[in-house]
Amino acid sequence: MTDTAAAPESRPVDWWKSAVVYQIYPRSFADSNGDGIGDIPGITGRLDYLADLGVDVVWLSPVYSSPQDDNGYDISDYTDIDPTFGRLSDLDDLIAGLHERGMKLVMDLVVNHTSDEHAWFQESRDPASPKRDWYWWRPARDGVEPGTPGAEPTNWEAAFSGSTWAYDERSGEYYLHLFSPKQPDLNWENPEVRRAVYEMMNWWVDRGVDGFRMDVINLISKPAELTDGVVVPGRTYAPAFELVANGHRLHEFLQEMNAAVGLDAKRLLTVGEMPGSTVEFARDVTDPARGELNMVFTFEHVSLDAQPGGLKWDLQDLHLPVLKQNLAAWQTGLADAGWNSLYWDNHDQPRAVSRFGDDSPAFRVASAKTLASVQHLHKGTPYVYQGEEFGMTNTNFVEIGQYRDIESVNYHAEAMSLGLEVELVMHSLALRSRDNARTPVQWDDSSHAGFTQGIPWLPVNPNYVTVNAAAAEADPDSPLHHMRRLIALRHELPVVVEGRFELLLPDHEQLWVLTRTLGDQQVLVVANCSSRPARVPAGSLPDLTGARSLLTTHGESTSDDLAPWESRIFLLG
Repeated sequence: MTDTAAAPESRPVDWWKSAVVYQIYPRSFADSNGDGIGDIPGITGRLDYLADLGVDVVWLSPVYSSPQDDNGYDISDYTDIDPTFGRLSDLDDLIAGLHERGMKLVMDLVVNHTSDEHAWFQESRDPASPKRDWYWWRPARDGVEPGTPGAEPTNWEAAFSGSTWAYDERSGEYYLHLFSPKQPDLNWENPEVRRAVYEMMNWWVDRGVDGFRMDVINLISKPAELTDGVVVPGRTYAPAFELVANGHRLHEFLQEMNAAVGLDAKRLLTVGEMPGSTVEFARDVTDPARGELNMVFTFEHVSLDAQPGGLKWDLQDLHLPVLKQNLAAWQTGLADAGWNSLYWDNHDQPRAVSRFGDDSPAFRVASAKTLASVQHLHKGTPYVYQGEEFGMTNTNFVEIGQYRDIESVNYHAEAMSLGLEVELVMHSLALRSRDNARTPVQWDDSSHAGFTQGIPWLPVNPNYVTVNAAAAEADPDSPLHHMRRLIALRHELPVVVEGRFELLLPDHEQLWVLTRTLGDQQVLVVANCSSRPARVPAGSLPDLTGARSLLTTHGESTSDDLAPWESRIFLLG
């Protein structure tokens, strides 16, 4: 155990239930050396800001050695830091700085795939190598010339477009990659692969890490036989995720990992990113009795504005009853076993205030505050994405050349090849591109928003002049101060952590009303999640006689009339 390592006793039983997690996307958080890319020393320099916000955990997106094909989610060395972000000693300093302030560090664990530049993969390219079976190598289809269209072993489509199979001339075979061709999938069927992963995880725990966010962890268990899928009309390939997600050995692998690394024994925070997960599956994964993970990230609520059966870019209107009933189903489904993670946005999703709120000058502040109130008063562990705490918005990119995200760039190229309307494609990108969340954090109104002294790797949102952390700090009514108060409520009131959830007025088109109940205490949240005034139906709320106002967006009131994006939180009993 290193000097930065936290002893297990510093992590009380179930400590993560009352914690608030803050996600940092390192290349966009704070640049310390003027090269235009955020780095680890830049994060360390902002720890007092995070401590003042009140968060308990920092989740750090990948900083490992990487060719950066997918911004660090393609790892070439799991036990070293990419020079883009600093050195291993810089991470040790960050861990120490967090622990000194009573905060913890969660690392991103990316083990469904590696980079194609990882030593394991380079070795596996030799058909005679002992590591050949560490990845998914397959010959071309019978009777089809290797390397030609249609020779791929299956007809699966990769997440970033095209086939999931890349041909390697050196090997004479194809390797599987569910994402970029530079992200070959590890073969978890091989016990040597699993042992290597667990050894690496233990290395990081000994170095002081307090948990892991596990990237697409429910894709690690592939089918025993890799067979063709059904091609969606208008597409060239078949969706792969539904064929590999939540595989037949996933529970076994997660239980084995928990035991080998001591995830529960060391009281580490574990959260699995699980696209395609259902309530029932998440309940199994997060049931403490099963010894797998603390919680999962579901994708259901962030997929509700996509056309059924379409791509994420094929959009439809999202009605409030659909959104709140979906989240309520997860609350109910995990009520007596398992645990929820609560998030609006992250590095893979557009900005919350632009997607679920109203980012116009008139309502940006109020909607950011009200969305935070709704999120933090559900039962589960809240996740705050950098800049969300003061209401950062989507970009205003108008040209494809401004985008850097591999998914967005590939989608644009494919859409153009199919003859789709440019205006429609750019509209979809403006709403859903991952780059919306990846523009640099807006610290102040100085050049490049105080993010860097150089030229930022991704353009800063021009609204940084008014939307920035310094301005939010100076305004007592800002989303930043509202977020601090919400976090404080979670730390102060057990009912916010453990209280039973109930959704009221589930079909109301504007109001999001919920209660949390623990013993004789009850918290009531009344939120107008629309840009129009709303009235609470007579007799629909609990009796507010003697209620204490905990937090509001528009001043204390018990009126039945709510202004646009007004929310109120009361303590009853």
